[in-house]
Amino acid sequence: MSSKDTAERSLEHWSEAGRTGMEAFYALATEDYHQLALAADWPSLLADRAHDGWSLLDVACGSGKFPTALRRYTDLSAVPEVAYDLLDPSAFSVAEARGALGAPFAARHDLVMTLQDLPADHTGYDIVWATHALYALPPDELDAAAERFVAALAPGGLGLVAQATAASHYLAFYDAFRAGVREATPYTTAEQVRDALTRAGADVRDQRVTYTTGTSDRGVAEGFLQRCAFDDSVSLEEMEAAPVLGDYLASCRDASGSYTFSHEAALLWL
Repeated sequence: MSSKDTAERSLEHWSEAGRTGMEAFYALATEDYHQLALAADWPSLLADRAHDGWSLLDVACGSGKFPTALRRYTDLSAVPEVAYDLLDPSAFSVAEARGALGAPFAARHDLVMTLQDLPADHTGYDIVWATHALYALPPDELDAAAERFVAALAPGGLGLVAQATAASHYLAFYDAFRAGVREATPYTTAEQVRDALTRAGADVRDQRVTYTTGTSDRGVAEGFLQRCAFDDSVSLEEMEAAPVLGDYLASCRDASGSYTFSHEAALLWL
């Protein structure tokens, strides 16, 4: 295994030094959040849970792309202000997400930590969500994280984890990357998260969303794929020539050289 494993490389990329890579990734990955925004009647779901003093916990908040997508693609004008707590082990991410928030989301607490380290007194949230956020969660810490997720949610509250399935691009790509380029801890799949939430006592409903992203721009493809691996030291040409990974990328490429990546996201509703 390389000196820097999956979780450490992920955290390094969520930084000011990793901003270029982050922006390259979101040239395609913003569609992940667009799809989530369209996958449910969010104005009704949020309004139905609204009350005085209500609160939301955004787990591994990243750069705030999900609340941004909700505000762009849905009408939240009837949803009252909600106290929005930002949790992420990257202080950079927390600051980015805080800067992205707008009504009805009102930033409250900055929690620079992992989900599994969330203090036991942080409970009673009306909404807890983690959207495309738990891939680098170490497998041996998944059960502890799931227990904290469930415990943070108020009785009758709304919980959501949106995560790519084992068949989706993010997981298939990283498995091929690990096999052909560099050994590393695998990403956590939606199926693993679902099972951990169930073990933690949650009643989980599994909704699936499928879609594609793609580009004919090799620079965009390279930036996106480097971020998918949290490794900008490997060029697109090196990825395409690598064993296993090269075969996977060839399966995503048409005769003109354009890339299309197939995604399946599980929306795990608690």
